[in-house]
Amino acid sequence: MAGAVDLSALKARSEAAARQQAAPDGAGAASEFVIDVTEQSFQADVLERSMHVPVIVDLWATWCQPCKQLSPVLERLAEAGGGAWVLAKVDIDANPRIAQAFGVQSIPMVVAVVGGQPVDAFNGAQPEPQVRQWITSLLDALRDRMPGIAEAEAATAGDEPVEEPEDPRFTAAEDALERGDYDEAEAAYQQILAVEPTNEQANAALAQVRFLARAEKADPSAIARADAQPDDIDAQLAAADAEVASDSTEAAFARLVGLVGRTFGEERDQVREHLVGLFELYPSDDTRVTAARRALARALF
Repeated sequence: MAGAVDLSALKARSEAAARQQAAPDGAGAASEFVIDVTEQSFQADVLERSMHVPVIVDLWATWCQPCKQLSPVLERLAEAGGGAWVLAKVDIDANPRIAQAFGVQSIPMVVAVVGGQPVDAFNGAQPEPQVRQWITSLLDALRDRMPGIAEAEAATAGDEPVEEPEDPRFTAAEDALERGDYDEAEAAYQQILAVEPTNEQANAALAQVRFLARAEKADPSAIARADAQPDDIDAQLAAADAEVASDSTEAAFARLVGLVGRTFGEERDQVREHLVGLFELYPSDDTRVTAARRALARALF
């Protein structure tokens, strides 16, 4: 992605705004390594910081559900990194010029900025193992060029507690996921759940793996096909996946709740199980999930 985005215009606007009104130090910052960035603070918090260590920009919005899944992952990893890189969080609704500078077309979008220029990026809510691997690869590639990375790592090395040995069962599943082998990852998580049915980490990971495998093949035209064929079960399930993948969560839930009300027997069970699987992608207290669960109960009983 190097050179693909020109941040010079945004830098100029940031300098001009900074001269007019200095942003309060640390305003809204979550921590030393996780900062909220505005158009006024972009130059100092992103461009200038990126001369010393990589700055990973998290472009998000309050209405974006996948953002709510990805941002906490990035924040945890930034804290664990101890300053080897910095997470810069940008609300695109409040800072449209930054979104325009990065050419944002969908969110969440995550961009690594080094030396004042974007060098790599990804879109969508990725599982934590994949995000961690992406960051690790980035740091490995830059460590010789950016002394700040090694300095931060050395400073935190003595303070870090001895890590618990990794659970080889999860390691195997995560390795499969990083290779894109969703079948093997699913089988690994199922083996964990066969022994520990209430393991929340494995349950959540299994739901994500299953959806990622389907979402990778999701076709946006599936929605139009499903609308034209309201009784085609497979078309409706594919359309719901496409809607979730495009952040149309409520539409996906409403589609499948309505289908539950129109089906019976094995078909109804198939639709219900698919819908419950989508629920598991979100926090249990998500208002859309709770509303859809109530609607599902009414459709079933």
